[in-house]
Amino acid sequence: MTRMGDEGEDDNREQRKQQQRDDYGEDSNGTVSRRNALSRAMCGAGLTFAASAMTHVERSNALDINIIALPNLLISSSSEGGDRGVKGMPVPSKKLGGLSNKIRSVSKIMDELQRDLMQERWDLVEGYPTQLRSYVPVFTAYTDSAFPTDIPTDKGLRVALRYEVGRFFASLERFRQAANRKSLDEAYVAYSDMSLHFDRYLRVGGLYTFYDSTVSLEEYYSGVAESSLIYADPKKDPALVRDLVVFVKGPEKGRTGIVIGIYPDGSDARAVKLDRYKGIREVRVVPTEWAAKRLGEQDPDDVFLIPQSG
Repeated sequence: MTRMGDEGEDDNREQRKQQQRDDYGEDSNGTVSRRNALSRAMCGAGLTFAASAMTHVERSNALDINIIALPNLLISSSSEGGDRGVKGMPVPSKKLGGLSNKIRSVSKIMDELQRDLMQERWDLVEGYPTQLRSYVPVFTAYTDSAFPTDIPTDKGLRVALRYEVGRFFASLERFRQAANRKSLDEAYVAYSDMSLHFDRYLRVGGLYTFYDSTVSLEEYYSGVAESSLIYADPKKDPALVRDLVVFVKGPEKGRTGIVIGIYPDGSDARAVKLDRYKGIREVRVVPTEWAAKRLGEQDPDDVFLIPQSG
């Protein structure tokens, strides 16, 4: 397996390690401090946030960049726009019409694409790039309308949203090329990048239907015997694409999902689409040993319950 357009594997591998540390807020000693990491990233208001997005604009792959820190607390004030603050998620303008629902509807298309790709229905897969590209005007309209003022956080969020949507459609093009060649592994990687950037767009754009303030779930398992969590040893039997997994390490220990991609740059990091919660399926990229295959009888991932249209 090879990734198109990648150069400098050693650099990419180091970028991946740093991205995973940034994603979970680990310091140099490996201590998880996610809240502190996020608050530091937002220091300097929205323009710092925007600068982070622009710094890595030339990178072509989601996993080749450091994750842009997503705000857990946005408070902005302007003499023109007045105070506008929210704990947990950015607050988009109320003058959006039906744009929010149109953006969220892309989630259903992504779920259907996952279903057809994992079933290798190439005859159906080839139609998705055109369908998704038709949403370019919707993304553009939402980006310009959701945070329309000149206050620093609005400016920064617009830059970040444009970055994410640009990376989403760049990944979509790589997906289209992989699908044309019927290269399943490359298609999985491109789909994983699409999912990751779309997930970030939803969060940055204030489109999540919930906010989870939990920093780490590990404390809930401090008195639970490892034997009570039924899973395969990820070192001896690592999870593959389509495997249902449970996080056995990290701040989200105990959360479940499905592997949607494996990055072939030497890190073997797993892209995991978490199980649905309040209509949202978050995406994580974690080390191989964090995502273990669930054992025993399991319900299928819910995308396989979506009926085929037509």
